[in-house]
Amino acid sequence: MNKDSLFLLAPGFSDNERQEYCPECAEVWGLLSYFPTIKESVDICYQPISRPRTDLIELLGQENQNCPTLILSDSSPNLERCGIRLYNGLRFIDNARDMGLYYAQRFSLPAPRGHRRSS
Repeated sequence: MNKDSLFLLAPGFSDNERQEYCPECAEVWGLLSYFPTIKESVDICYQPISRPRTDLIELLGQENQNCPTLILSDSSPNLERCGIRLYNGLRFIDNARDMGLYYAQRFSLPAPRGHRRSS
């Protein structure tokens, strides 16, 4: 795996009898738009709104199907205090704000306002 894998829900999915989008996935898309360097470092994998999300389950198990999820490549740095979790040898981050902290450290970018990770 050369690039990180970013799992997002596609914008405009059908749920609750209407078209919707995931606010956290939209936040990550905003981050990619602000800082193109980040977008160049990831492969984007769209997931369905319905579960099970088999692509994620195959990598991170049944309990880790959240979107957005960023799976770090072997060559990506292991940074502190940005919510990196471990499953079956894979490092991953499963929320938008911690991804923002990770990228702020990794690429020397601005951090999300008001969000600090203590562990």
